[in-house]
Amino acid sequence: MKIAVMGAGAIGAYFGGRMADAGHDVSFVARGDHLSTMKANGLKVTSPLGDFDINPVQATDNPADIGVVDLILFMVKNYDTVAAAEQARPMVGPDTGVVSFQNGVDARDLLSAAFGAEHVMGGAALIPASVPAPGVISHDGTIAKLVFGEFGETTSPRAEALAEALASSGIDHQIHPDIEAMLWIKFIFLASMTALNCMTRQTNDAVLGDPDIRALYVDAMHEVAAVAKAQGVVLPDSIVDDQLAFSDSFPAGVKTSMLQDLERGKRLEVAHLSGTVARIGAELGVPTPIHRTAFAILKPFADGALATGG
Repeated sequence: MKIAVMGAGAIGAYFGGRMADAGHDVSFVARGDHLSTMKANGLKVTSPLGDFDINPVQATDNPADIGVVDLILFMVKNYDTVAAAEQARPMVGPDTGVVSFQNGVDARDLLSAAFGAEHVMGGAALIPASVPAPGVISHDGTIAKLVFGEFGETTSPRAEALAEALASSGIDHQIHPDIEAMLWIKFIFLASMTALNCMTRQTNDAVLGDPDIRALYVDAMHEVAAVAKAQGVVLPDSIVDDQLAFSDSFPAGVKTSMLQDLERGKRLEVAHLSGTVARIGAELGVPTPIHRTAFAILKPFADGALATGG
């Protein structure tokens, strides 16, 4: 099976790297210093689950160099989805699956518009990771799991093929029977922790360790769960408690990717996280005061204004 990672940042390079290290045919689409360093020196991954290096790396900024693949692991930032989908077209053949492992719940519609709904699968990447230097990935915990599946179907040959590749690479994974619900389950945690991370400029454990901020985090998760249920997504009654326990399992010092971006003055995905919660909530008549506030507070930094003093 031929696999392409579209967006070889922390998450894409980690999981794609694990598969490449196990001998699978994996190509990476990257850019900038990260790409040039990988091409010159290879890819280095540090992880509590085992460090590894790959050299040479099949990496490029031109998907036409890769050609048609069986599966694309689509891992770009949400604000780059439309442009990246256009760039990825040379890798998409009649039977290519495009699995979005992006944050949020917006990517399905955007990728379906670009490639056709029959190509699109959903996924969630559960891992704390960062890029401390070009060509270097730091896995910052023991959680490293991919959950994925077909929309409206229990499984498929292409989902099974990806599962086999992940299993042979030692990667924890699950084919989820209701991937839409799974995306919202992750969104409950991610959108809420990101909001509190970025508004307070505090790490996950600092958010959880302060009783007042922790209470806001729990309320923010309830807002997302209410929006999901209003959309007809079936969630367990214990979902907020479950996600709070999951949050508490992360090691000290972990930051959501958007807090990392905020600190570096980079663009933010806030419109696709708290912004999406607030927008859908308004459409369905579900109050979302915490996410409305988070979106409004962080919106001035959405284009990286912190880096320019804006």
